[in-house]
Amino acid sequence: MTSVLYDVPGPRAIARNRIIGVVTVIAVAAVIGFFVWRLIATGQFTAEKWYAFTFTNVWISVGEAALNTLRAFAAAAVGALVLGFVLAIGRLSDHAWVRAPFTAVIEVLRAIPVLVLMFLLYYGMPVVGLRVEPYWAVVVALIAYNGSVLAEVIRAGVESLPRGQKEAGYAIGLGKSGVMRLVLLPQAIRAMMPVIIAQLVVTLKDTALGYIITYEELLFYARFIGSQSTYGSPIVPATIIVAVIYIALCLLLSLVANRVEKRLRRSPKEPGGGVHHPVAPTTDTELIAAQLKASSKDAGTGRAV
Repeated sequence: MTSVLYDVPGPRAIARNRIIGVVTVIAVAAVIGFFVWRLIATGQFTAEKWYAFTFTNVWISVGEAALNTLRAFAAAAVGALVLGFVLAIGRLSDHAWVRAPFTAVIEVLRAIPVLVLMFLLYYGMPVVGLRVEPYWAVVVALIAYNGSVLAEVIRAGVESLPRGQKEAGYAIGLGKSGVMRLVLLPQAIRAMMPVIIAQLVVTLKDTALGYIITYEELLFYARFIGSQSTYGSPIVPATIIVAVIYIALCLLLSLVANRVEKRLRRSPKEPGGGVHHPVAPTTDTELIAAQLKASSKDAGTGRAV
């Protein structure tokens, strides 16, 4: 028995796959258990290590660091989406003199690591007489890298559409810009929405690199509070709290993005999402008969059909 893509496993293969699955789960559970045991053995869950987080001011500082993370992410996400659209449209141009430079920019920005871009902006620009604040160094670096990645995502989405979509747009009188804006891009965005969501989650997590250039985001504050010897240097508890916050933010972003994706994918036939036509519904036969009747009347009166 076979399926379309692969052979359906037999009884021996099913048993083997189950054994491999059980062994994998046990191995992962063992690694997690060992890690938790080492945390307990080294006193990372003692009251002394968590004493710093009994102060209101500490949690206020954590909240401010989280807001700084969200500020950088929001600006970087919007900028990356805008830059991605611009670069993708340039990359899809029919003119080589437009397409070539845009392609070069995309490839260069994709090849440079985000941290290197941050270093160039924060430590390199002062050499030429320009000082860049940590916030802008983080935001610009994230926009440059993620914008180039999103440009390739959008380009791939457009090129994956059937050729007939473009030809149909030209057939109804649309120009190239109209076909791109009204026909191709909306479908490409819906098709590539999962990839766009994943890249935005990466953008959110990459804001943590800002602590290296002294941007006061979540990881920066976790390192700061973890280095305070007066609180017992709670670096592991601080890291755990920050990790939980990052996970919550990423899950929230994915939830919001998935809801947007479902709205975009909703069929026009569903209630509230369709187009309401002012004319009464009719069958194709009735429509053809009405057209033939109108044509015969025009012919009878001597008018050109």
